[in-house]
Amino acid sequence: MIAPLLLALRQLGDRVFFVPLLKGLGGAVLVFAGLAATGAWGAEALAGGTGWVARAAAALGGVLALALAVWLFVPVMLAVAGLFLDPVAEAVERRFYPGLPPARGASLAAQVRFNLWFGLKMAALSLATLPLALAAPPVGAALLWLVSAFALGHGLFEGVAQRRTGVERARALRRAREASVLGIGAVLAAIALIPVVNLIVPVLGTAAMTHLLHKNDVVISS
Repeated sequence: MIAPLLLALRQLGDRVFFVPLLKGLGGAVLVFAGLAATGAWGAEALAGGTGWVARAAAALGGVLALALAVWLFVPVMLAVAGLFLDPVAEAVERRFYPGLPPARGASLAAQVRFNLWFGLKMAALSLATLPLALAAPPVGAALLWLVSAFALGHGLFEGVAQRRTGVERARALRRAREASVLGIGAVLAAIALIPVVNLIVPVLGTAAMTHLLHKNDVVISS
């Protein structure tokens, strides 16, 4: 579990990683801005649409929507950033596993469907933990971390594996490495709780899961 993360950290400064990071960040910002705008518009409409009460309601609605977006950071990140991370896995394979054949796995459409559907499922699960977090914040935070560990571990590993195999085979490979997948997911979930630093989670996680996928296939070279 530790070796894939350390190898991923060694390559974190690779310039190839920056473009997917910026694309994922841009996509997440658009989603969060859309949530904030929708929350503000809905609250303003409920308050009557005019006057200072409506303006205050719009501001409050926007803030609450942003807070909800923060709570949904992991599933939104998985749904959006997962669409741009192929160059990261390719860069890892090019540096550490140069003997691999070209990646010919699941179709792009299948990968997109997986990312979006998995992100939606994890968003629903995260929302289900929200009432508990409001009632008992420490318990809710711990539960959110567990959900995030599961989401990041399963989502990123299967996303990486689907570059080289079908969806069902990727799931079988994940099950064969379940302990390591969840261990890396737990570390990534902890990083995801740190503002700003959490922006590296998609890239770091993709690189680490690429190493985990191939660790028994070839000898790692520097």
